[in-house]
Amino acid sequence: MSATLEELDFWLSEPEAERMEFKEAKSNFHFETLAKYCAALANEGGGKIILGVSDKRPRQVVGSAAFQEPGRTVAGLINRLGIQITSEEIHHANGRVLVFHVPSRPVGVPIPCEGVYWSRAGDELRPLSPDRLRRIFQESGPDYSAELHPDSDIGDLDPALVERFREMWMRKSGNAALASLTPRQLLEDAELLAGDKVSYAALVLLGTRRALGRRLAQAELIFEYRSSEASIPFQQRLEFRSGFLGYVDELWNTINLRNEVLHYREGFFVGDIPAFNEAVVREAVLNALAHRDYRMAGSIFVRQFPRRLEIVSPGGFPPGINAENLLWRQFPRNRRIADACAKCGLVERSGQGANRMFEESIKEGKPKPDFKGTDDYQVELTLRGEIQNPAFLRFLQNLGSERLATFGTRDILVLDAIQREAPLPEDLKENVPHLLDEGVIERIGRGRGVRFILSRKFHSFLGQHGAYTRRKGLDRETNKALLMKHIEERRDAGAAMKEFEEVLPALSRRQILGLLQDLRLEGKIHPEGKRRGARWQLGTEGKL
Repeated sequence: MSATLEELDFWLSEPEAERMEFKEAKSNFHFETLAKYCAALANEGGGKIILGVSDKRPRQVVGSAAFQEPGRTVAGLINRLGIQITSEEIHHANGRVLVFHVPSRPVGVPIPCEGVYWSRAGDELRPLSPDRLRRIFQESGPDYSAELHPDSDIGDLDPALVERFREMWMRKSGNAALASLTPRQLLEDAELLAGDKVSYAALVLLGTRRALGRRLAQAELIFEYRSSEASIPFQQRLEFRSGFLGYVDELWNTINLRNEVLHYREGFFVGDIPAFNEAVVREAVLNALAHRDYRMAGSIFVRQFPRRLEIVSPGGFPPGINAENLLWRQFPRNRRIADACAKCGLVERSGQGANRMFEESIKEGKPKPDFKGTDDYQVELTLRGEIQNPAFLRFLQNLGSERLATFGTRDILVLDAIQREAPLPEDLKENVPHLLDEGVIERIGRGRGVRFILSRKFHSFLGQHGAYTRRKGLDRETNKALLMKHIEERRDAGAAMKEFEEVLPALSRRQILGLLQDLRLEGKIHPEGKRRGARWQLGTEGKL
């Protein structure tokens, strides 16, 4: 793993939360303290400990002399904690930065250090609460939805929903023989019934209102509508406490009644898109149904606002899943529910629902699904019905559905990051060559200073030739000429790096240093002083 200076700058701007821990450690840092922080981060899903950076915002690189042989330190951490920690050094202009990458703990296994299971609370370390420990140890337990309710029988299931399940399964599988099965045999083949007992999955999907009230009251969904973001009382509230197959369509129809049509204009083109995409909403609700924790007493809440939809479900992310990796890892908390939904075509067994939510949102120019309100006790998903960039939306539409179909989820995420001019995550960079070959993005710069923009075709299609020139930036020789001009104007006092960053705000500090080194090798300039305090003066050639 190799971090760039640009990525370090991005980390410095991030709030210190579950994934980051910053420490100055200018001269040293105790190994025991480091081990405790590594254990705490592992227990919270993994993250980074960054030494050589001030821990108060706005953060600054101060440099660290701690752990001069990081390989030995990592070996000691692995021996102490039993998890595969790695480290790397970043050489910043203000000093050395040492980064320790901490993986997540294994499923169901908290990581101890000195006999204590640590967690973080602000800047402090404290033991994990008994409730958190209990939840971690329960992670590797059996599928709750596959267990049989001890007091249930087939009479707890709605015959009409059983028949609907049969029809959907036949349509999805093409297996006409399902029509001849008795309801009992059908449910046994779907692993929803065993003997005279029904599973919790069967109750969730097919149960009657009376049975759910007696057997599994928390298996309900509550819908609320509010007419404004600031509205505290709701204008409508519906309680769905019956088998999911009986109300899934009614829920969408209720949402769609107030689904505003968004009008967007790009040049002479005017288009319409609904605020809430049906496929995205259905996938979001199905994810809440299949992944919530039915051992908790809370209900699923769907809260609709004119331009925002919130879906909150009890229980945090399943073990090993977080907001950063949920597109690439699957761990269904309720596998029997997921399997049954896959049989009747509601979800894909491969777990592509989250991918679809992200892809469709980006293709419609909307913000990505947001999980920021998620914690150990609930998953909170926010879908926003706002078009952020009509130009990007029009460009994707111009590519055509057939060509877009060849782009995977990672390709779409790369395009979204580039159009937002956001840092490109390391795990998405392997998709860049494909998009370069397709001619939808272009590379600017080289080495660690490389960046990407949407292609000339994108800007030409939209008639934004000036924006293309601005984003592409000036060529290398023009940038060098601008630096020379500024140094000439500051010939008496010399020019500092901060001034160069004002002259070329689109370039990183590393890119500017590369231009200065070119001019230095050409004999045109030279530095006086070292590091941050260096000031650049005209060289012999520049004084003639």
